Amino acid sequence: MRAKAASTQVESAPPVPRHVAIIMDGNGRWAVAQGKPRVAGHSRGVDAVRATLQACGERGVEFLTLFVFSSENWRRPPDEVSMLMKLFVFALQREIDRLIELGVRVRVVGGREQFDPELRRLITDSENRTAQNQKLQLTICADYGGRWDIVQAASMAANAQLASGANRVELSDSEIEPYLALSFAPEPDLLIRTGGERRISNFLLYQLAYTELYFCDVLWPQFDSVELDLAFKWYATRQRRFGHTGEQLERASIADVAQPG
Repeated sequence: MRAKAASTQVESAPPVPRHVAIIMDGNGRWAVAQGKPRVAGHSRGVDAVRATLQACGERGVEFLTLFVFSSENWRRPPDEVSMLMKLFVFALQREIDRLIELGVRVRVVGGREQFDPELRRLITDSENRTAQNQKLQLTICADYGGRWDIVQAASMAANAQLASGANRVELSDSEIEPYLALSFAPEPDLLIRTGGERRISNFLLYQLAYTELYFCDVLWPQFDSVELDLAFKWYATRQRRFGHTGEQLERASIADVAQPG
C-alpha cells in the first residue's frame, strides 16, 4: 500500500483520483440550521451519499471510502446513536439492490462487536451479495478509528511472527500492511472533508501519509456532483512528489517524453 517510486509519476495528479476517501461532516449542523432534529441531517446525508456514489462511478473513480461512524461517535447522546444505527440498517435495506445494479462492491470495515445482530447480518448479506461486482469498490468505515486500525494490524502481524517461531517481533511496513482494514485497496489519492473542519479526526491515519487533503465549508447534506468536480479540479493541480523534489519529477517527465516510441 505504500506509495510507488516517483520516477513514474507525472508532474500533476491525474484529473480523476483512483481512490477517494470522504469524511462526511456537517449533517447535524445542517439540520439545526433548518430548524430540524439532528437525525434529519443524517437522513439527508444518505441522499448525498447516493448522489456522490453515482457521480464517482460516472467519473471513473475505482475506490470510494466513506467515514460513516467513528469509534469515538459512541460518545454521542444515546438517542442519536440509536437513530444512526437504525438509519444504517434502513440504508442497507433500501440501497442494496441499487448498488448491485450499479456494479458496486460493498465492504464494511471496523469493529462490529457493538452492532446489534440484525445490523451485523445485513452487513454480511450486503458484502456477500455484491462480492462479484467490480465497477466501484465502496468501503464503509463504521465503528472505525485510525489508531485502532494500526494497533490491530500490528498485533496480528506480531502474533503471526510469534506463531511462525520467531524469538522476537520485528515489524516493518510490509508485515503490517496486509492486516490493515483497507489492505485490499490502494492508499487514497484524495481525502475530502466537508463541513469546514480542517482535521482528519482519526481516519485512515496510516493510509493518508501521501494523500492530498481537500477541505471545504459545504455541509455534507449539500454536497453534490458540482462540489465533487470542484474537489477533482483542485486535485488535478496538485504535484504528487512522494518525498521527491519537483525538479526530480520534472526531469523524470522530460526523460519519459524523450524516450523513443
